[in-house]
This record gives sequence, C-alpha cells and structure tokens, in this order.
Amino acid sequence: MAIEMGRPGIDGLGDVVRVLGEWQYDGGPVQLHPGDVGWFWRFGVDRTAEATRTWSRAGEVLAVGLLDGAELLRLAFAPEALREEELAQQVVDDVSAPERGVLLDGRVYVEAPMGALVQDLLFKDGWGSGEPWTLLRRDLGAPVPDPGVRVEVIGPERAHEWAAVLRASFDGSTFTDERWHAMAAGAPYGDARCLVVRDEQGEAVAAVTVWSAGEGKPGLIEPMGVHRAHRGHGYGRAITVAAARALQELGSSSVIVCCPSSNVGAVATYQSAGLQQLNERRDLYRNAS
Repeated sequence: MAIEMGRPGIDGLGDVVRVLGEWQYDGGPVQLHPGDVGWFWRFGVDRTAEATRTWSRAGEVLAVGLLDGAELLRLAFAPEALREEELAQQVVDDVSAPERGVLLDGRVYVEAPMGALVQDLLFKDGWGSGEPWTLLRRDLGAPVPDPGVRVEVIGPERAHEWAAVLRASFDGSTFTDERWHAMAAGAPYGDARCLVVRDEQGEAVAAVTVWSAGEGKPGLIEPMGVHRAHRGHGYGRAITVAAARALQELGSSSVIVCCPSSNVGAVATYQSAGLQQLNERRDLYRNAS
C-alpha cells in the first residue's frame, strides 16, 4: 500500500494527539510530543488543524508533522517506522515540493528525531545542518524534592496572571489571556498543568506548562519562563523542580525539555533542577533557491 499524506482536520486532531502519545518512550528519540501540539493550540483549533500533516498507510498513521510557522516542520515517527525507506522518501518528496502544501519555496527547516532515515535522505538532497538545540531529561522514578517555594496550579480564573508572567519572560511575546483559554480548550490540555511560582509578597514570578503523554511516558516542559524583573533568585530552578513534581503526579516516567544551545542560561537552569543533558539535535534547512 502506498504512503499517503493527509490533513486530519479538526475532527482528527484527537487521534493525532493519541498516536503522538503512544510513540513517546524512555530511551527513544526525543521528537514531536503531544505537548508541542498542545502549546500550538494557543492559536486556536482551526490553525492547529491547518498546521498538522499525517503520513499513513492503509489508514495507519506512521508519521506526524506540525508546521510551527510557515518555515518549520516538526516531525514524529512511529517507533517501528523511524528507518522505513518508503515512508522517509515520501516525507522528503512532500517537504521538498512546495506545490504539495507542506513547506514553501525558499529557506525552510525540518526538525526530525535523531536517527530518523528522513535526516539522511535530506542530507543527500543537499539540505544543511542548522543551529544546535540541547535536549535535557530527568528520570521521575525517584522522589522529586520540594521546590522550596509557593507553587500554584493555574485555572481559568487566574489565567491572566500566568499570561502576564509569560509575556514578561520572553522579549517580543504577544501571549494573551485569550490564547491561554484557547490552549486550555485543546485536546492535549486534559493531561497538562499550568503552574506559577509566587514570591514572599504573593506576586507571580515564574510560569511553566507541563504536558503528560500518558502513564509511564515522558512528559514535556513547554514553555518555562521567569519574569525579567525577578531573575537571579533561583525561581527558574524552583519552577522546573515544581514542573517535574507535577509530571510525576500525572504519572510521567521522565521530564524532557529542549532549548537552543545558545541559551546557556536556560541550559544551566535546567541542569540545576536535576535534568541531564542529552545529545544535541540540529534542524535541517534548505537554502532559498
């Protein structure tokens, strides 16, 4: 049977989230996670459906792609299909031809899990290696210590506080209360939590969202930020530890996070919270023609 690329539509997003969760496992490659789709859901269900692609054979989904913007496709593969030649070639053909409705012409990027055959084929086609990203992980089999700060789970009534901390954590952020509510309405958010850390005065100073992929599966941190006016007090480490505890309570086997290697401060913060650095990963890019 031939490999077919498709768009799941709004009604199919729940199945996409489900299979992405099934594909996550400790010891496997870090790849597109249900939480990545959940975080994208802040733009609404219509945009999330429009940004999602699937590759299937005989109705079985073997690969999922998320267009994280017009220039970046993020991929995940079923574990048994990571090195399948027919699938990899079809993905390469589809991402390389703008008329197929995946990536545009010009400089574009593909994020694929380490060890995926699609990486090898893109290299053969002349794609280059982009900037490095650092992958970090913490096993949750042992108890996670108390973070030593006041941590609060955020619901709809406090969404404005979480959104305000996030805006103050990232230069140029346009995150709004409405986007929080859109994210929280998404299918992946049923296995997610938004947390804030409060200082001694009760002010929210750091924010994080954690995403479970199900019992015994790796959980994801995306995003994590510390208010720019409250940095240097250990809040980044504290909320990362709080995130690990929250994922442990949700049944996750480990916590993973990915950040640009150039952001040495973030890498150091995650390491201080007990996450261990894994191999770096690089996106692949095609230069403008």
